[in-house]
Amino acid sequence: MTPQPPPQSTTLAAAGGGSTFLWVILPYLVLATFVLGHIWRYRYDKFGWTTRSSQLYENRLLRIGSPLFHFGILIVLLGHVGGLVIPESWTEAAGVSEHAYHVVAVVLGTIAGVCTLGGLAILIYRRRTVGPVFSATTRNDKAMYALLTTVIILGLSATVAANLVGGGYNYRETISPWFRGIFYADPDPELMADAPVLFKLHALSALALFAFWPFTRLVHMLTAPLGYLTRPYIVYRSRDDQLGARAPRRGWERVG
Repeated sequence: MTPQPPPQSTTLAAAGGGSTFLWVILPYLVLATFVLGHIWRYRYDKFGWTTRSSQLYENRLLRIGSPLFHFGILIVLLGHVGGLVIPESWTEAAGVSEHAYHVVAVVLGTIAGVCTLGGLAILIYRRRTVGPVFSATTRNDKAMYALLTTVIILGLSATVAANLVGGGYNYRETISPWFRGIFYADPDPELMADAPVLFKLHALSALALFAFWPFTRLVHMLTAPLGYLTRPYIVYRSRDDQLGARAPRRGWERVG
């Protein structure tokens, strides 16, 4: 006998269950892991809450890659805040048309994404080719770099494919309301149903990154060295017997 396909209602129910897990349950699991993970890390690993700077090992590539990555990722972050957090109606009320917002967002987002990816490529190249830096790289660092690179590539690909190659996609009508719904305790998985595949993959990879975040060196992004403004000066004392900047005079020492 030829097997019959499952009823359409069963297929839709299975798809709906998977959509509910991905876009309703999973975000809250990630949010709980992100918050509780940082609390655990700060409580039990305060001395590990650091970037483990490798500047002493190599500085030439770091001076190029680090600013390029950090300034690029800052613009990307601000763009995501503006696109996901601020509703479309607010920008229109402020006199910014959707077309103008779309053009600025795509141009700046693409430039920032390219800068971020280029800076990250330089940092990864430096970490792989400079011996002392590579020796200080842990498996956790390698996994973090791989996941971070995946998120950036998917985000940049989604922007280029949807807006520069395709006919355009207004994520502020679907993905943005879904994202805000997470914090309203009312995420609608149907808003993500018709989103392009690259946008979905970008969102899922970002969720994976945020779940992994508390257990990596990325925790340093949530801290600021404010204590440096009020801490006392550090006094350095020489171990040399001869103190001072003036060299001793040559000749016999006076006795008596």
